[in-house]
Amino acid sequence: MALTRRTLAGGAVLAALLGAAGLAGFLWLAQEPSRPLSPIEVNIGEMKLGGPFTLTDQHGRRVTSAEVIDGPALLYFGYTFCPDVCPVDVAVIAEAVDLLARRGIEVKPVFITVDPARDTPEALAYWAEAMHPKMVALTGTPEEIAAVAKAYKVYYKKVEVEGSEADYLMNHTTFTYLVTPDGVRAVLRREASPEEMADVVAAILAGS
Repeated sequence: MALTRRTLAGGAVLAALLGAAGLAGFLWLAQEPSRPLSPIEVNIGEMKLGGPFTLTDQHGRRVTSAEVIDGPALLYFGYTFCPDVCPVDVAVIAEAVDLLARRGIEVKPVFITVDPARDTPEALAYWAEAMHPKMVALTGTPEEIAAVAKAYKVYYKKVEVEGSEADYLMNHTTFTYLVTPDGVRAVLRREASPEEMADVVAAILAGS
């Protein structure tokens, strides 16, 4: 299966790289926060993140950002061949979504691949089913993925594995975005537990 094609050791090294790359990508853009921040939030100040997109979901349907983000959503960029970083992060998001649902707060989990060459709708359908019944998983052309990644300030890069042309990893940032139809409301670090993520999301939405 896609989730077991790499070693945990490789995943641990990748996780360290991702954390450094992700923080580097955001720190230079940070400004003074407009409200007190939780320790699990990245200070994005007033910078503009996100924007409209049209991608393909796990059922092969072309969908717009307005259709996908029709309410609060937790958005993550990753790929299904990830050794352990993406599965762990998305599992945290899925649990946070369930915790919020128990409080009467509906939040949609959304996954956008940074590996469109391998993450076909069929691959994403398997991934979404394994992760959460309400998950929307999205792919597109390389150009479409590049455009949406740029809009969200997402870093990603293909890393070849020695001795194989078909087998490779993707370095990428590992933030979770709280998005509503009005735009990005917060960017959360991967260190967040499901409970912390749920608490922060609930507090932000309550202050809307």
